[in-house]
This record gives sequence, C-alpha cells and structure tokens, in this order.
Amino acid sequence: MIVGGTAVAFAIARKVVTPVTRRLADTEVLGVDTKAQTITLRRTPDTVLPGRYGLFVNGSHDYLKIGALLSETDQTATRKLLTEVGEGERIGRAATFSGWYFVHPGELHIPYREVSVVSPVGECPAWLFPAPAGGDPATWVISVHGRGTTRSETLRAAPVFRSAGVTSLAVSYRNDGEAPRSDSGRYGLGATEWRDVDAAIEYALANGAERVVLMGWSMGGAIVLQTSLRTAYADRIDSIILDSPVVDWRTVLGYQARELRVPGPVAHIALRQLTMPSWSRVVRAGNAISLNDLDIVTRATELTHPILLLHSDDDGFVPSAASRGLADARPDLVTLASYTEARHTKLWNYDEKRWSELLRSWLRERKLGVERVS
Repeated sequence: MIVGGTAVAFAIARKVVTPVTRRLADTEVLGVDTKAQTITLRRTPDTVLPGRYGLFVNGSHDYLKIGALLSETDQTATRKLLTEVGEGERIGRAATFSGWYFVHPGELHIPYREVSVVSPVGECPAWLFPAPAGGDPATWVISVHGRGTTRSETLRAAPVFRSAGVTSLAVSYRNDGEAPRSDSGRYGLGATEWRDVDAAIEYALANGAERVVLMGWSMGGAIVLQTSLRTAYADRIDSIILDSPVVDWRTVLGYQARELRVPGPVAHIALRQLTMPSWSRVVRAGNAISLNDLDIVTRATELTHPILLLHSDDDGFVPSAASRGLADARPDLVTLASYTEARHTKLWNYDEKRWSELLRSWLRERKLGVERVS
C-alpha cells in the first residue's frame, strides 16, 4: 500500500512540473452543421459559458473560433461557428476548449513586432505592442502566460492596453515550448521562471520604459508575484494585475488532488516530493521547490505593489480561496474583482466589456496611459 501510494504521488508530482507537450482533449464534438455554421459539443461547465472562445480540433492541428451559445440540452451545447467550416471538412470528435480566442497577433489588427528578450536561459521570443501616437510610451505592461500555454493566451489584453495608451510586451519563459529549455527542462512553478520576467523588465527599461505593470494569468500570476518580490527593479514596478492567479500552490494542488479523488496522504507525499531535495532531483532533475516561498498569502506582509486581482469563484482549476485570502490579508494593496461562473482564465471571454474596463480603470486610477480608441 505504501509503495503503491508513493508511486502515485511520484506520478502526480512529476506531472505538476512537466511542461505540457500535448493539449488535453476535454471537449467532445458531437456534430457540425456547415449550412448553419454551428457546432454541437458535449455539455460541460465550459461549453455553456456565454462569450467567444476557441476550440483546438484534429489533434490540435486546427483552431476554430466559436461564438454565442444558441441552444442547450442536458447533454449538449450548440454554438455559432465564427471560423467557417466547409462541407466535407473533417472535424474530429476530440477537442480542447480554449479561452485564448486569438492565436497570433496579426488577428488583432494593431501594430506589433517580434522581439527577443535575453534571459539567463537564452533568447526568449516576445511580441511588442507599442503605445499609439499620443500615448504614454514610458509605461509598459509585461504580460505573462500560464502553465501549459504560450504567450498567445495573453493576446486578449493587448488591444485593451493599446486603447489605454500604453506599450505591452507578451513574453515567453523557460520550458514553455517557445523559449529555451532550462537545464532541468521542468517548471519551477514560478521559483525559476521569474528570472525570465526579470529580464523582460530589464528589456523594457532599456527601451524607454520608466514604469512597468506586471500582468499574469494562472501560473503566470505566481511568476509575476515572485518577480515582484525578488527583482532588483522593484522600484520601477508600478503595480500588478492578476487573472485567475496561483497565489498558493498548496491550495491548488490540494484542490486538484481532491477533484481526482486522490487520498489525502498520497497528495501529501506528492507535495513532499516537490520540496525535499532528495526526491526533487528524481521528480524534477532540478532543485527542490519551496512551497513556502510560493505561498503569497503567508508572505502578504512582504508585498509592496498595488494589485488588481480578478478571479472566478467557479474557476474549476485554481480555486479562488487563496486570492480571497490575499485580499483579506492586504486590503490596503489588493483590489479584488470577483466573478461567479467565468471559469479558469476565461474572464475576458465571459464578460469582455467588464474585464476590459477593469483593466482600463486600473491604469486610469494609477495615472498611467492616455486613454483613446484605436
């Protein structure tokens, strides 16, 4: 029993820190009507959400944009197709539901250019969206994506930041499939990736930035928080924006273990394997991870930067408990904007108008940018 439990714990710990190379098929396509341009999906908490989303299909080789929920039953959800599907075009049953919506910056129809940020692991590709004419080129937002995704996840924010009159930089970081691999090839859950965001701050400052706003989604939130606590450029960070962030990894891993019906003692062993040097070398091929260092609720007194924190209480992946705990611990710094059913990192999709206005208002209140429509 002990041996079996340890093996399960090892698998859990290994999975947490292993970069995702293949998207999890979490959605089933039941049918496509090419005349009406609709798609019917198996009903899940995600597939019945209002708003615009994306769908990776055919082994993630193709990406469909999907719109409004047109009808639903106890088993199905039929949505409008925003990407045209031709008659006879094959769409497989297995799919991945996505909040990205945009995959490439060219879809945004705003100016951008490809740049590279030189970090300790090498050159990390990034997309730079300059402030519009008459804007505030001295304010830069650095956007940091989450675990198992790429910088495409952050594209939703770029038009909002441009309309607020600031520059934004969508970055990659070690082991995300775009930036170089680290020696271990494993995630550090924020404990190592922050150095690449630190390099992005240095890049921004070298290219005209005077003030930096850090924005992170999911694990990107953990990375941003670690950056704010460890960087030598803390005095140049104006504030932080977090979308569905990981504020405390123990809360997240405990929640996911319960969802998978993993016994408590096995989940505890998995956490120990991440934090004990002897086990961590086996699990990660790298240094042990200090979950204490990554617990920002208990480290709340160390924070110095104002934070806009957006989280759904029905997140379904990263529970909002730690976000609420952080807001309670530091009401002087944290502004919490809560949602009730938006799901993980899908707050923009669920209510684009509210999400965009929260970001613009935050910058306006911080006296950053020059708001304009572009």
